[in-house]
Amino acid sequence: MPRGRYSLHDPHDHTPLAHEHFHCAPGPSGWRYVAERTTPGGDHAGSVDLTLDELGRPVRLELHAGAWQVRGAALDGVTWVRTDPTGAHATEGNVRAHAFTAASPAFLVATALLLRLTPGSPATRVRLVALTDPVLAPRTVDQSWALLNSEAHATDNGPLIVDEYEVSELDTGEQHAVHLAGDVVLSAPGIELEDLSDPPSAFRDR
Repeated sequence: MPRGRYSLHDPHDHTPLAHEHFHCAPGPSGWRYVAERTTPGGDHAGSVDLTLDELGRPVRLELHAGAWQVRGAALDGVTWVRTDPTGAHATEGNVRAHAFTAASPAFLVATALLLRLTPGSPATRVRLVALTDPVLAPRTVDQSWALLNSEAHATDNGPLIVDEYEVSELDTGEQHAVHLAGDVVLSAPGIELEDLSDPPSAFRDR
């Protein structure tokens, strides 16, 4: 069960935004990621609880940022309930999308598990509901994912497979690289892995 800490920063000016203390693990029917987020000063800033089924679909999402909360799941596309800071007015949403995304590294792993790409295969288009900090405002985004290559790196615990993805934002044309090792993000825009206590979990049959 990998445990560790990510640092999150603005990908443009590198302003520190938060630390995300996480643990994650595959289970009998999918994968779960749980994390607590703190500000650079150490104050509590939110949490992530994401469970995927064996096909990589979100069967349970609970996301907190400040006083805002979103609960969601894959249902007729994706469905969610967003609660305001007072708790008096909850709003529901539903979009014909494949999954959710947000600032947490968990959602990069989740999208990769959902798509199950192979090196050299054509890029795959995916529609996601992005829950945007700091108020978890939902918006629909379209991305294209391609698995450029997979390389084995020798470690004390055996070979570590690192996957390099190219992710394109279809509304802007912006492209960026995402490097994953199993269920751990090694590097991505705005994300840095600072600490990892156990090896990543492997999902690959190939």
